[in-house]
Amino acid sequence: MTNHAPKSPWRIALVREIGVILLIKLVILFSIKAIWFTEPTVPENGTERIASHLFGPLAPPPSPLPTEEKPR
Repeated sequence: MTNHAPKSPWRIALVREIGVILLIKLVILFSIKAIWFTEPTVPENGTERIASHLFGPLAPPPSPLPTEEKPR
């Protein structure tokens, strides 16, 4: 019985192809991250705008709508 099992998984062509594809995808993802997402984007006066929005004065309640219709 001579069963030639590969000693290393890298000898299988499908494993090599999947490994290469994953490596290429990782390189692309890290390069995209390095190019476009290196610095956080903070808007001008961002903390002040958020604070005024969250803790600012409340809007006046809307006036009650009339429940009856007026004839023409």
